[in-house]
Amino acid sequence: MPAFDQSAVAARGYFYVGGTYVGEPGKEIMQGQIYVEVVAPKDVRRPYPLVLIHGAAQTATNWMGTPDGRKGWTDYFVEQGYIVYMIDQPMRGRSAWHPGDGATRMFTAQQEEFQFTANAVAGTWPQAKKHTQWPGDGANKGRKGDPVFDAFYATQVETVTSNEETQRRNQAAGAALLDKIGPAIVLTHSQSGAFGWLIADARPALVKGIIAIEPSGPPFEATIIGTGKARRWGPTDAAITYDPPVKDASEIAVEREAAADAPDLFVCWMQKAPARRLVNLKSIPVMVMAAEASYHQVYDHCTVKYLNQAGVNAEYIRLQDRGIRGNGHMVMIEKNNLEIARLVDEWVQKKVK
Repeated sequence: MPAFDQSAVAARGYFYVGGTYVGEPGKEIMQGQIYVEVVAPKDVRRPYPLVLIHGAAQTATNWMGTPDGRKGWTDYFVEQGYIVYMIDQPMRGRSAWHPGDGATRMFTAQQEEFQFTANAVAGTWPQAKKHTQWPGDGANKGRKGDPVFDAFYATQVETVTSNEETQRRNQAAGAALLDKIGPAIVLTHSQSGAFGWLIADARPALVKGIIAIEPSGPPFEATIIGTGKARRWGPTDAAITYDPPVKDASEIAVEREAAADAPDLFVCWMQKAPARRLVNLKSIPVMVMAAEASYHQVYDHCTVKYLNQAGVNAEYIRLQDRGIRGNGHMVMIEKNNLEIARLVDEWVQKKVK
């Protein structure tokens, strides 16, 4: 049974925040609440806690260990002196889904091989062949039937299909969490990238930094994972505050750049000049991280360019530029997961005041 050294831990617990009662009188249920797990170190050496928010099909187990039994990011960050909060998104895992919350979907094993675990074999984007960091051995590594893949796939859960509704629920719940715990650094992954922007939009004084690990993107158009129009508010599907203000996303004037920044990269959509500002994010340091072999390597630069154009202090970190090679999308559970966690901690110490 995988078990990890807990000598750095002073206390751990859980609680729920957010949520409202809905339904006809006498038949009310609670909707929109989130499960929050907290782990506190014996020696608190970092001024702000980390709030870890998982992506689509995942739960807080992403941060607690790896499918091959190694230490996860939670224990690592606690050892560095952070108080760590992990959530299960609303309508996910221990944060109850109800039929009235809308339709759900499950990722198939083959979808996860393509997106997450077997990029070098199943991926279709140019960088996919560089994927070497998924754990496991043998010809079937990263695929159904491999014990590490099967252990990972067993953790997967349903995801509500409406991105806009999911984002609104997570914005409200994330704001409620910060109202309870105070200022914090928000670390997002994948689908939850949009939640970070929206939580900061709702509570700009309480978000001291955003670490967006391969956030949902690019602005306005999907690629690789889906096609066509997407994220009509730019970095989000749900409404976010611009200055000058807009009442509807259709008021955001955009144009596609004439060419890609480099071969094998997506051509970005940007605002027409003069660009509106994401005014509530302007004072928050942001890191956007992309892994060398991930499909996000194709387009995360577009998210960063859009944020910068909108007045956000966003730094783009490509792992290969820091000598960290071969990662796919699930960096927190790959073979070199703690090396990447160390990079996150170093960035926080340098950038978050």
